[in-house]
Amino acid sequence: MADQLNQPLLQVSGVTKRFGGFTALDNIDLIVRPCERLVIGPNGSGKSTLVNCIAGTLRNEGGSILFDGRDLGSDPPHGRVRLGLARTFQIPRPFVSMSVLDNLCVPLEYAARQHIKLGKSEIAEAAMHLLEQVGLADKSHALSRGLTQVDMRKLELARAMAAKPKLLISDEAMAGLSASEVDDILVLVSGLQQQGVAVIMIEHVMRAVMKFSERVAVLVAGKKIADGDPQSVVDNDQVIKAYLGE
Repeated sequence: MADQLNQPLLQVSGVTKRFGGFTALDNIDLIVRPCERLVIGPNGSGKSTLVNCIAGTLRNEGGSILFDGRDLGSDPPHGRVRLGLARTFQIPRPFVSMSVLDNLCVPLEYAARQHIKLGKSEIAEAAMHLLEQVGLADKSHALSRGLTQVDMRKLELARAMAAKPKLLISDEAMAGLSASEVDDILVLVSGLQQQGVAVIMIEHVMRAVMKFSERVAVLVAGKKIADGDPQSVVDNDQVIKAYLGE
């Protein structure tokens, strides 16, 4: 079991992405192990481009991305979800005309990593279980358009978890939230480790970074300048200048 946890779940090797003459990612290497919690930052550094290459919404020109030993080069985004790679988005976009419960039934029916098709009652039961996990069970029949910002983020997390991922990429889940709301989301995301889910968090809220991360990787102008335990990374002079603006 220990050997399995040391094997990379995600292995990014020499990934390069250009937009015309602009190099957004320059020969990026990154490893994520099973159940690991990794934070990538800061803003405007190429991290969103990297996430999009991993998720399949962008195609990298150079390098390779392996997930669970499989080369993802030709897999579309929905195919990557079914392999166990899910993500949340900084701006949640649920199906606003549908209930909170129905928003979870969609990925449970179409995106989950499963070979046995669930019946409607089983899907509804699984959806309610997820809503209980994120604290939205009492709002299951409410329309998603009426949710508060923090509840919208919780629904976004539950929708990603409905796909039963091995790796979840959380993109700016704490942006615009109060300190107490940040703590609520941190509890939910940190708890995924006990469910066997690795997490890449894209985040710039330093309190969240230090509280959540086991490792921090820092990108600057499309290059990785640091990768290690949180304290050693934030003490790095280059990181202080790039990440904290000091």
